[in-house]
Amino acid sequence: MVGKALAERLGWDFHDADDFHSADNILKMSRGVPLDDDDRLPWMEALHALVYTCLAQNRTGVLACSALKETYRQALLADHPGVLLVYLKGDYALFLRRMASRLDHYMRPEMLKSQFDTLEEPVYGLTVDASLPVEEIVRQILGRHL
Repeated sequence: MVGKALAERLGWDFHDADDFHSADNILKMSRGVPLDDDDRLPWMEALHALVYTCLAQNRTGVLACSALKETYRQALLADHPGVLLVYLKGDYALFLRRMASRLDHYMRPEMLKSQFDTLEEPVYGLTVDASLPVEEIVRQILGRHL
């Protein structure tokens, strides 16, 4: 929701990293099985290529992506100066409530624990409180870095 709202406000393209998962990854997650690094590698490569293509074509955009580990963020952002990382920081209960309200998504709420177990919080970029209303989060992002 935040990524879409930010992209709309800026008039930029919006990309959801969930749309770049392979059919095998989607099937695995829909069965409640967390992805591992090997599963995520082709996904991260596809996202890196997306960012590269957008920058090469001088197209601005917002990419909503979990990028849970520092190695994932490094792979995603490698050779892409000027890309801003925004970390929406929230607790388990907040994200569990939000996931439970989503309809027709392959990522099951019971998989959230594996995501929190994998998460390595970023030490750079912009950190914003995910519990704030969407418009306030967008305002903070725009006010701090754009």
